Amino acid sequence: MNDTTSQPNLPDRLSGNPRSPHYVAEIFEHNVGIRLNGKERTDVEEYCISEGWIKIPSPKSLDRRGQPMLIKLKGKVEAFYS
Repeated sequence: MNDTTSQPNLPDRLSGNPRSPHYVAEIFEHNVGIRLNGKERTDVEEYCISEGWIKIPSPKSLDRRGQPMLIKLKGKVEAFYS
């Protein structure tokens, strides 16, 4: 069996922002899911499994460059391919 669509291993820290040093384009070719404290989140911008946090965009606040401000939530983080 020759599997041509193998998925790369998920890193400990990953960002969805292409300007971040933690952005890996190959991973976003597949659907990535994130669970925080057992609840699946769909609004995650960045995560770190070893430090136990995720960052989600603020609904209204913007930084000086016009990007949404990120809110850090802490807990048990699990990343998976969906």
